Amino acid sequence: MRVTLQTKLLVLIISLLLFVIVFLTVIFSYFESKQTEHNMGQLALQVATTVSFMPDIQEAFDLEDPSEIIQPIVEQIREEVGAEFIIVGNKDSIRYSHPQEWKIGKKMVGGDNDEALIDGEYYTSKAIGSLGPSLRGKAPVFDKEGNIIGIVSVGFMQEDIRAVISNRLIKYSMIAFFVLLLGIGGGVLLAKNIRKDILGLEPHQIASLYRERNAILYSIKEGIIAVDEYGKITLTNNTAKNFLGITDDSINQPIEDVVPNTEMYRVLHSGLLESDQEMLLKDRVVIVNRTPIIEKDRIVGVVASFRDKTEITKMVNTLSEVRKYSEDLRAQTHEFTNKLYALSGLLQLGEYQEAIEFIQLESSNHQIQSRILFEQILDHKVQAILLGKIGKASEHKINFTIDPNSFLKPLPKHVDLSKLITILGNIIDNAFEEVMKNNGKKEVAFFTTDIGNDIVFEVADTGNGIDFVKQPNIFSKGFSTKDGKNRGFGLASVKQVVTELNGTIEINNGNGGGAVFSIFIPKEMKNVG
Repeated sequence: MRVTLQTKLLVLIISLLLFVIVFLTVIFSYFESKQTEHNMGQLALQVATTVSFMPDIQEAFDLEDPSEIIQPIVEQIREEVGAEFIIVGNKDSIRYSHPQEWKIGKKMVGGDNDEALIDGEYYTSKAIGSLGPSLRGKAPVFDKEGNIIGIVSVGFMQEDIRAVISNRLIKYSMIAFFVLLLGIGGGVLLAKNIRKDILGLEPHQIASLYRERNAILYSIKEGIIAVDEYGKITLTNNTAKNFLGITDDSINQPIEDVVPNTEMYRVLHSGLLESDQEMLLKDRVVIVNRTPIIEKDRIVGVVASFRDKTEITKMVNTLSEVRKYSEDLRAQTHEFTNKLYALSGLLQLGEYQEAIEFIQLESSNHQIQSRILFEQILDHKVQAILLGKIGKASEHKINFTIDPNSFLKPLPKHVDLSKLITILGNIIDNAFEEVMKNNGKKEVAFFTTDIGNDIVFEVADTGNGIDFVKQPNIFSKGFSTKDGKNRGFGLASVKQVVTELNGTIEINNGNGGGAVFSIFIPKEMKNVG
């Protein structure tokens, strides 16, 4: 069972308040008891000292019955200061005064008079007297010659001192309890306010929403940028960062300083939704949607989503390549169908030896290609593309061979079928078209390997090769060495896909003529930028 945030806050606040209040109360009680005891001791000592210096007290020691003079005086003083007792005794600790008169003439109890009677010191002490445990102030009584002739003892009962301390602590405890109530009330209000600010969600719900939001933003192929009511960037996803070339440092920066001309300020002021707006952003044509964020009838921000318009073109190109791949497979089927018809005709005519030789020739060629294709090239996507191209080459009487040294393991996930079709399909088709213009040998060779850190594809043909003057422009859109309209897009698409895969393309002319295209694609996709 999950504990709510409000309960957690209340428990935390109350626990902290209780700890602080109890801790401070204990500390304060300790110092308060010590201070009260010290003050009472000092009061007892001051009264004892004052009484010891009174002339009437000193002179009474010379009388036959000193208690007749001393008892009334000290009792009056005792009642005024609130002491439990004031006892005056002679040098032998015989009492001349006592709250209980019947104890006058008897010896003082406690055994703490020596420092005053022998050493002449003024001090406080704790002892158990005839009235019980008490805190006492002791002062010696001197005659005119400075001789010690007696002692004054003023005492407060320990029980009375504890009662004074307890009364004070009760008052402080009431104040602490009032503070605790205020803290609980403040905690309740704080918890409600926090819960209101987080829309009544619990922390685990917020964490779940945060994870889901990050997952959604990461998976969305559209770029997302959000700004607050002041036009400062609050959120971007990876697509937006890669597309616009911005970093995490752009957070909390004004959108116009990071990406000018987004027109998000316009939506901040108007509050109107703008959908499917075409605009130029970072030298690329994009389709933008801008949505205002409204809270309590107030615009608090804007979210903009955008997608590259060229992605649609890329999708069309991919579909075109898939269609071409399908046509290649149909060509292969058509070629094998023609061979079956020819074989059937030979058998019907009784030309069995020629039929056998035809089958053996086809079987030999097929076995060699199949062994390389299925035993050395282990990626099904590449196998499928090459099968289609083998059929197309056969239909056009092109000798399309796979290098027996080729070896390829299954490709990593980032090199998907659509990218392979774009790369291999265009490069091999260009080689086919180039050799078909020749009246001589029509040969195209394919080689692949994944030894090392890169995946290598190489296509060589026996065509006329590439003019070095034209090489820098060969991957530009619309540039083509062939005649006709709507050309010059195949190699441009190849270049774009290879760049997306962080790969490179090299073009060379073979020793025997013709062009050699070498493509290098890293096995591991690394973030760039």
